[in-house]
Amino acid sequence: MKKIEFGRKFVTENLSLFRCPICQQPFDDVVGYSLRCPERHAFDLSKKGTLFFLTKQANNEYDKSMLQARHKILQAGLFDPIVDAISTYLGPDPERILDVGCGEGTPLARLLTLRGGKDTAIGFDISKDGINLATQQPTGAFFCVADLARLPFNDNTISTIIDLFSPSAYDEFNRVAQAGGRLIKIIPNSGYLHELRVALFGTGQKNSAYSNEKFFDLFMTHYPNASIHKLTYDFLVPKGMQQDLLTMTPLHWGRGRQENALQLVDAIKTITVDVSVMVADF
Repeated sequence: MKKIEFGRKFVTENLSLFRCPICQQPFDDVVGYSLRCPERHAFDLSKKGTLFFLTKQANNEYDKSMLQARHKILQAGLFDPIVDAISTYLGPDPERILDVGCGEGTPLARLLTLRGGKDTAIGFDISKDGINLATQQPTGAFFCVADLARLPFNDNTISTIIDLFSPSAYDEFNRVAQAGGRLIKIIPNSGYLHELRVALFGTGQKNSAYSNEKFFDLFMTHYPNASIHKLTYDFLVPKGMQQDLLTMTPLHWGRGRQENALQLVDAIKTITVDVSVMVADF
């Protein structure tokens, strides 16, 4: 099936999930390859089977080189234990999953494979380049370009929201989540990519250390009854992918690098993944 046909089939079968980001009314029709609301606002499927829901120009810090490097590293398994952990919080029945800031789509694709392809899943990102990469994933998920602050989804339609290292819009999450659903948010801890930080910046500099305190506190303010689960493991960096590891993160923008930083990055053999898996019930 062509990607545009898959996209049309998905939105037709799951029309009740979507609402217009302009007038906030539920979409009520699919005409050809166009999603339409009662006010006749129309959003056309691309040839890749995606929808572009942005109503204004968006600033996006992730360029193609970052996304491609991220794709290589995630395909090599960097986040596989995180995906495994996420799966343990999902029930046995089919879910309606929303992946916030899905990027190039590997974690969502691997989660759906792990669960046997029984779920209805949407991944969205503000980056069109990221979504175009995501459409190459061997998955039944639907991907779209959308604004976190103006989600194009109806109230109380999503059973599980996944937020892996992405910004959050908690009011919007609360709006689209079903009663009895859950939010699974993953944030980095201080040990995340520690070896990369040391190689780039040594010790004692601003970029040498990381704190998640601000993001942790904000999450707990919204969901004081959430459960927090620490996950730490070592990842063997495939030979020749050390520079991809650097390029995939915002760390490669940081000032104050050591003179021999790139050589030290090339010498990294294993990298620490240190995260908190935060689970809140709606």
